[in-house]
Amino acid sequence: MPIATPETYRAMLRRAREESFAFPAINVTSSSTILAALEGFSAASSDGILQVSFGGGEFASGQSNKDMALGAEALAEYANVVAPRYPVNIALHTDHCPADRVDGFIRPLLEVSRRRRERGEMPLFQSHMLDASNLPMAENLALATELLGACSELDIILELEIGIVGGVEDATDNTDVDRSKLYTSPDDMARVSETLGTFDRGLYLLAAVFGNVHGVYKPGAVRLDPKILRDGQEEVEKRFGRGARHYLVFHGGSGTSVEEIHETIGYGVVKMNIDTDCQYAYTRPIVDHVMVNYAGVLKVDGEVGDKKAYDPRSYLRKAETGMTARVVEACETLKSSGMTLG
Repeated sequence: MPIATPETYRAMLRRAREESFAFPAINVTSSSTILAALEGFSAASSDGILQVSFGGGEFASGQSNKDMALGAEALAEYANVVAPRYPVNIALHTDHCPADRVDGFIRPLLEVSRRRRERGEMPLFQSHMLDASNLPMAENLALATELLGACSELDIILELEIGIVGGVEDATDNTDVDRSKLYTSPDDMARVSETLGTFDRGLYLLAAVFGNVHGVYKPGAVRLDPKILRDGQEEVEKRFGRGARHYLVFHGGSGTSVEEIHETIGYGVVKMNIDTDCQYAYTRPIVDHVMVNYAGVLKVDGEVGDKKAYDPRSYLRKAETGMTARVVEACETLKSSGMTLG
């Protein structure tokens, strides 16, 4: 199917909220990782989301360019070419853009979408994420309000974050952040609705935090409190009505138990970011390949090696297969398997 239209993306999110499942949002950095994710969604008969962070965009732009918007645009264009061969709906999203990178990442991509809309085409990305959680709440919401207006004009959804996800994401290091900032209050969730509206000024997604930490940790190392999401949604409903309940996003979920993930879905999580686990699933088969084919890959002791062993296709396809399996697992965990809109 072609990349999801704005209408299809909204239908995907509404259905997820109504039927209590969530979409895996898979970070991609190359054509290879895009294919791995698409294969996974297809195998699971799940619609899904491909997302590009500013670091992923910079990587994809080339060693000399280091242009985050250019790389993101290139990855989105590639996805537009190959996604129609897969029988699922795929939305494109940009992930974690700090306030100081908005001018170099989100705004240029909005301009690309504006030109596309003027030609009667869809926006390049169906949603963008502003992560201004390091700013005071008022400044965060002021910038989010501005971007929500710009996105809505182009039929694009905005995602924002309140509170801080710990750990490291791209160049953002929150490993030493005050733990109190890792938990969003009910008042903060209601304040988002009060400031951005109850979807009357455009649909938006909210990454509220409940102890989430980017990266991967052993069981027990991260203290999650999913009931924060429940309490926040109840406060929003009390003030603005049931229809105002947020479309929530789960960040920093590596190492989270299935039970905790299902609990968050029950509170309105419709999208969960899957990055670190897919990185490992992609890289592990490459390491296995090199270790098994050591002499062939490295031309040991002056020998000629084995061209089949060091041909990138030989190990990248294995990497894709490993990542595909992790995407299928994510779809099963988030209950999106078999739920494609068709």
